Parts: sequence; C-alpha cells; structure tokens
Amino acid sequence: MAETGHVAGVDGCKGGWIAVIVPETGPPEAIVLVTARFADILDHWLRPQIVAVDMPIGLPDFIGPNGRGPEKAVRRHLGARQSSVFAVPSRASVFTSDYREACSVAAASSSPPRKVSRQCYGLFPKIREIDALMTPALEQRVFEVHPELAFWRLNGEQPMSLPKTIRSETSWPGVEQRRRLLEARGFDPAFLAAIPRGAAPDDLVDAAASAWIARRIRSGEARSFPEEPERDGRGLRMAIWA
Repeated sequence: MAETGHVAGVDGCKGGWIAVIVPETGPPEAIVLVTARFADILDHWLRPQIVAVDMPIGLPDFIGPNGRGPEKAVRRHLGARQSSVFAVPSRASVFTSDYREACSVAAASSSPPRKVSRQCYGLFPKIREIDALMTPALEQRVFEVHPELAFWRLNGEQPMSLPKTIRSETSWPGVEQRRRLLEARGFDPAFLAAIPRGAAPDDLVDAAASAWIARRIRSGEARSFPEEPERDGRGLRMAIWA
C-alpha cells in the first residue's frame, strides 16, 4: 500500500474519530484507525493526501432560513434521509459552554430564530476540534463530506431507502444496504464486517463511503454543494463534497 498516495474518510465515533484509509487509485485495500484526536489522522504515517470528514467546516456568524448553504444544497437530494443533515448554528453558538446558552445564542443569531438540536449540540466538541486546526491553506487537504450524500452518489444519485440507525440503535437492513454498495466498489466484505473497538457499524460504513468520496476529490471528479461556496468570518470554505 505504500507505493501510492492515500486518502482517508473520517467519521466521528464513540472512541473519537474513525478513519478508513485507502490508496488513491486501484483496489480500495483499506485500513482502519480509531483515535481520540483528529490531528492523528492528518499526521498518520501514510499521510493521506485528502481527508474527507463528516463534520461541519466553516461556521457563519448568522444563520438564515434552512441553515448554511451546504445543508440547503444537499437536503433536496436525500429524500427521507435529509433528516440526517443537521442545521448547524452560528459560530458563537458552537463556542458556548452549555446547551441552554447554545440555544439562546443560536436563536439570537438566526432568522427565523432557531435553537440547537441535542444531536447537533453533541457534535460541538468535534466541530471545535476541527475548527481549531483548519486554515484556508489546509482546505487543499481537508474537505467536509456527508455520508448520506456519499451514498446518494454511490447509489446512482438516488437517496438510500433505509436508515442506518433508528432511535440511535443500529438498523442492520440499512447497514447491509450500504455495505453492498461499498462491496460493489471493491471494499472487502470482511473489512466492512470487522467493527473496530470504539466505533459502531454505521460509523465504519460512513467512513468507508467518505473515503470513496476522498478518492473522487483527489481525482477531480467530486462536486461541491453549493457549487459556489461562501466563506465564514475566518475565511473557511463552507461546502459539502460528493
């Protein structure tokens, strides 16, 4: 695997972050890494050229109707799966210290006023972790993705018919549906079935799908949603890629 460059797909998980690292071309002979620090993936000895991560990058100071531009651009493609695209609040809200304050600040910095879902609030530490590392220069390597948009692309630009989780529990029919799509792209069934410690079955398939999008980004095939991304107050690009 060391004879070619590599790319990585990354998802948040109970253990911190799960990364699926594959060669940028050829059969996707994958390795998996679960680590507490996102920086460990950037510094991995394989030095992935592209890191495609399922986490918001770029935080507006004010949120208009339906959220950031990326959320608005991808929801219409996902059918029943669009509920997986959380409404990301303002930068000030993400950097609050408790849920009530986050909701208050989010409502004051959005129109119409919108509070923060508990699910999105649970992502705040990871959003802040990536935000602390990100610079406009690092955008040449780190890209925001969303697994359901990745599977939409894998599925012939059709939304997935089954969810991966129901009430925070694994929904095996949805996981198996996604495994079949990944296997059709060359992922080893045994790899997809071997869930690493600190991660859930849906985390692994999501990271693998994101790795496939990372390959598309590396080859120049991927498209950004929206096509002309805006930038936040720190100059960070706000786009989801697939």
